[in-house]
Amino acid sequence: MPLPLENPDVAEKNADQNASEVSTLAELKRAMEAFEGCSLKHTAMNLVFGDGNPDASVMFIGEAPGADEDRQGLPFVGVSGQLLDRMIAAIGMDRSSAYITNILPWRPPGNRKPTTNEVTVCLPFIRRHIELVAPQVLVLVGGTAASALLGRTEGITRLRGKWLIYRGKEENIDSEIPCMPIYHPAYLLRQSALKREAWRDILAIKERLDSLNDK
Repeated sequence: MPLPLENPDVAEKNADQNASEVSTLAELKRAMEAFEGCSLKHTAMNLVFGDGNPDASVMFIGEAPGADEDRQGLPFVGVSGQLLDRMIAAIGMDRSSAYITNILPWRPPGNRKPTTNEVTVCLPFIRRHIELVAPQVLVLVGGTAASALLGRTEGITRLRGKWLIYRGKEENIDSEIPCMPIYHPAYLLRQSALKREAWRDILAIKERLDSLNDK
């Protein structure tokens, strides 16, 4: 039987404390597996932590696992994941050279949109995840990831294609990472007319990564 859930404010504080105490991705995963402050843990099959190369220069962050991801315990492995793989291939990379995760590690029932409380409670874990991977570039896949990590209220159609700055918990220059919000592949599968815009965004990301590699 699931344990009684903590008050959201208490759960967020506990998540923040738990995340701050880990120093490796393996420790972070164990801390998330032990965390009892998010009800999604009790309806999901698996914790979906991350996939790819933790030493990658680029980190893709989506919204939450879907049914395929929940079954396999890996992010972006369904139909939308196949499209994301093609997008990553367009910048000359694959899952051995990029890193992929989500804001939420557990699937919301019925693939519904995560609630504000669910995102807020899990935010300390994804922030620590970013700190540990320490990418040179962040790609925020979809509106939920963009609004959660950038603190912006604009929709993805306004944010996509723009280079913005992700600021970590510590407000200093070392915690600032350039980031590009892009359309979620699941949205592109429903709105194929937007794929041209998505392609432009991918080319902009490739150009940024190429310039970093040339330094």
